[in-house]
Amino acid sequence: MEHLLRRAVRGTHDHLLDLGCGDGTWLLRALQAHDGTTAVGVDISGAGFDHVLGEAARLGLADRLELRRQDVAGYRSDRKADLVLSVGAAYAFGGLLPTLTAAREHLADDGMLLLGDCFWEREPDPAVRAEMENGPQTYADLPTTVAQVVADGWTPVYGYISTIAEWDEYEWCWTGTLARWGLDNPGHPDSDRALRMSADHRAGWLGGYRGFLGFVVLLLRRTPPPA
Repeated sequence: MEHLLRRAVRGTHDHLLDLGCGDGTWLLRALQAHDGTTAVGVDISGAGFDHVLGEAARLGLADRLELRRQDVAGYRSDRKADLVLSVGAAYAFGGLLPTLTAAREHLADDGMLLLGDCFWEREPDPAVRAEMENGPQTYADLPTTVAQVVADGWTPVYGYISTIAEWDEYEWCWTGTLARWGLDNPGHPDSDRALRMSADHRAGWLGGYRGFLGFVVLLLRRTPPPA
């Protein structure tokens, strides 16, 4: 993500908006790397906000970072962003195309969008597809995904496809963090639930979508109208 941000943040006073920011870590890193930038992150969870805001204060960046606990679909701002980020949050808007529509509303005329979403590396088993597409969001192969973005009025200027090793690292960290917490807190009422969630997710990943589901991050600009 850091090398993508280096391509995406163009000005010394750019304003960033992350729709579905997680704990806000990536915005904090962007502010550290780019003097003068400001950032707002929005996420319905708010988990980790206190830690990241504390780090921002320690680094002297507190006045440049705002984190808001809110449903991203309902967020409105009176300041347009030079860079809108939405990485892995399309489900919150109901899919890829609604995410593009939402991002466009927040984006300055010459701004860029850093969009991350899943795609099918290869056609999955019907059961795997049904499990991964059990909500409003569906996935396509990579050429179709990019074509959908282009047809919606965007031009990709860069992209990055996660490797299988990066996927594995993410999944092992995700499931391992839950499992470690459950094992370290045997008397907590949520300990068994955390261990079950870890085991269920690990089984669904290793026995299901691993090697089928990919992830791409696209750096996009608006396509100008025909001359």
